[in-house]
Amino acid sequence: MIDKKKHKVFVDGAIGPAFIADSIAKHSTKKNIGAHSIFLGQVRNDIINEKEVEAIEYTAYSEMAEEIFHEIREAAFTKYSLTCMHIYHSIGRVNAGEISLFVFTSSVHRKDAIQACNEIVERIKNEVPVWGKEIFSGETYQWKTNS
Repeated sequence: MIDKKKHKVFVDGAIGPAFIADSIAKHSTKKNIGAHSIFLGQVRNDIINEKEVEAIEYTAYSEMAEEIFHEIREAAFTKYSLTCMHIYHSIGRVNAGEISLFVFTSSVHRKDAIQACNEIVERIKNEVPVWGKEIFSGETYQWKTNS
């Protein structure tokens, strides 16, 4: 299945648990799906130079990023037998412990859902112009690449 329609990817702030649960619940009516694979990227409270990461402020070259997200999406539909796919990425501040990336793939069989989800996440991390600036507890910012 190739879906030519461009989908909104960016979400302001963290991707909440209710949004994720609702996305999953909406698929219960699609009875031809046999498998879902989900990746949730969560902000870590890393310690860097003895400072704790409190949050990450995500920015993007939005127009280019949306185009690359679309290319990744279409390539996955071409390569794998997917029923549907959803990609959401945060823009703005996301606190440690909150979700900043949600990739959700569905297919008739698990192999396609799992492999597609993994490939999509790797491509996002390597190709999409999204940057995260670490916000430290009580400190100023330090740029971080999308990892």
